[in-house]
Amino acid sequence: MSESTDHEELIDRAFAAAGTTGIVLPPVDVNRVLRERYDVTPPAAFTATSLWDMEVRKAKAPDKYLRALVKPGSLEVFPGERRGRFEDFTRVSEQGRWLNQDRFGVVIEHVRLDHCDKRAYFVGAERYRAQDGRVFEAGTGQPVFHVEHSVAGPEEEPLNLWRIAHLTEQPDPAMRAYFEDLGRDPYLRVFNEVYLREDLNRTLVRR
Repeated sequence: MSESTDHEELIDRAFAAAGTTGIVLPPVDVNRVLRERYDVTPPAAFTATSLWDMEVRKAKAPDKYLRALVKPGSLEVFPGERRGRFEDFTRVSEQGRWLNQDRFGVVIEHVRLDHCDKRAYFVGAERYRAQDGRVFEAGTGQPVFHVEHSVAGPEEEPLNLWRIAHLTEQPDPAMRAYFEDLGRDPYLRVFNEVYLREDLNRTLVRR
């Protein structure tokens, strides 16, 4: 991927394409969900700063924050560069397919973290040549996809935003139904729970 690539523009273009299966999940008011759905010991709440800290950690270690999705031992993170507000790198891992998570395939993602606007972009690719000469090919079990995770809202009342664009030739109803069902989950996403338990040392009990 070129250094001049605009990750946001690529994702916007993918969403605008007629055949793309694009999904935008409802914004998650993480502290409201925490108050209504969990007993937390000792008490805790997210700020926009801590929610972004979680997103940065997750981008660099999806095998920790998305353990059920990323095959253990498969993650490789290839350093890029930090230029002002932007931090770029590439990660390659084996991930469970959305519609069949017992089947794994290689996923290549060019990552950009916008530390100013608190937006994390993951641009999927079919092929990647690492600096050491190794060549990775994306799995063929599902379409390549682009993802954006971001933090919005005021510091004390942050929102977690999420959207994904699958590069399909025509919209996939099964894929859309899977993510719409995910968006109706009344609890926090698993990566929020991992951050609270393992990084902030909180005990969580779902109500």
